[in-house]
Amino acid sequence: MKLSFPHPLIILLIFIILSGIGTYLISPGQYERSFDPITGKEVVLQGTFETVENEPLGISDIALAIPEGIIMGADIMVLILLIGGAFYVIEKTGALQLGIEALIYRFKGNSTLLLGLLSVAFSIAGATIAMQEEIIAMVPILMLLSSKLNYDKRSIIALTLGSSLIGQGFSPINPFNALLAQKLVELDINEGLAFRMIFFVIALIIWTAIFIKKGKSQTEDTLPKDFKPNRIDWRSGTILFLCLGGIVFMGYGITQHEWGFNEMSAFFFVVGISCGLLGGLGINGTAKTYTEGFGEMIFAGVIVGLARSIYLILEKGMIIDSIIHGLFTPLEALPAQLAVIGLYLTQAILHLPVPSTSGQAVLTMPLAAPLTDLLGMSRQITVLTYQYAASIMDVTVPTNGGMMAIIAAAGVKYNDWIRYIWKSWLLLLLLGLISIFIALIWF
Repeated sequence: MKLSFPHPLIILLIFIILSGIGTYLISPGQYERSFDPITGKEVVLQGTFETVENEPLGISDIALAIPEGIIMGADIMVLILLIGGAFYVIEKTGALQLGIEALIYRFKGNSTLLLGLLSVAFSIAGATIAMQEEIIAMVPILMLLSSKLNYDKRSIIALTLGSSLIGQGFSPINPFNALLAQKLVELDINEGLAFRMIFFVIALIIWTAIFIKKGKSQTEDTLPKDFKPNRIDWRSGTILFLCLGGIVFMGYGITQHEWGFNEMSAFFFVVGISCGLLGGLGINGTAKTYTEGFGEMIFAGVIVGLARSIYLILEKGMIIDSIIHGLFTPLEALPAQLAVIGLYLTQAILHLPVPSTSGQAVLTMPLAAPLTDLLGMSRQITVLTYQYAASIMDVTVPTNGGMMAIIAAAGVKYNDWIRYIWKSWLLLLLLGLISIFIALIWF
């Protein structure tokens, strides 16, 4: 009998159990921390690691970490439910169907340009506002686009989620990894801007070209050659304006007014209700459709919470600092070139137990900076080894709740996703490493 690959829920539960076992196998330890007024975060202090007394987590502790992780991710879950419900309502009005058909007709015979623009748009969103969880709610729209273009849905995910993550990873201006890391190692935020912009463009071109070509079906387009879209009336036009304008305005709110998940959730709740009423669903119909949208998104929200449970277990077991100490300490005895490779791979490995890129920066930058100083290298190398490795890993690690939720919402199995992208992912990891060796000469 052929065994099926585990469901995403089972994959995360396996990691939760492994994390609990890790509290028995790894000696607990801790670095001292101090408040950094520049970044406003607690950062570790180099040379302060020491083992501590702490009991391994019992079965009840591990089980409790599951609801606790979901509660910790409540703000993201609410965001997924409210934005997801809004997009579900918008889809049911029929406006999205008309809009996507009109868009495809506008780019008829040139879907490559359309997908290229889609990839660039999402990469910019990733580079500036680190868009990821927000994409979960857009999955129904992306799947509709995939169907109309007759493109593999995994390619559409790669050109949206993947491009956003690549944008985050190679961006010189992402405030949640690049700029945060620069502040933590006391570098000017403009240092290395041109260098990283060059590799941002190279990485985006490679990634986009691969998946535009890879996702194209050998069959005919789903739209007939003589197809002409139905006219977009004022109702549908207004709904599309609210939908697309809402996404743009959300970006404005994040960048200019420091919107958090609650502000985004509230804004799109209003957008969703307004679109339902404009679309003729009526008060009760809009409410019913919105709640149906909750049902479509609830599992994606739970996935994000479960991913947080893994980190919560490692934190309660006090073994995160031990893992970091164990990975960084051996690098001090290596020659510079090997140390760079080791630092890069270490940051990649660390992103499995520490899926937050900003959290990883706070944990590792104060430790990696003295190491690069000791080896006579620029602290820009400290930033690049972290930035590229951590963000590229986001495309594949199952502890990244956002990625797991998106592929689950799209109906793509985790093993199918990995099988589809692993060569391109390895290529970008190699590009990141090459760029770091070039940086050794550049800086």
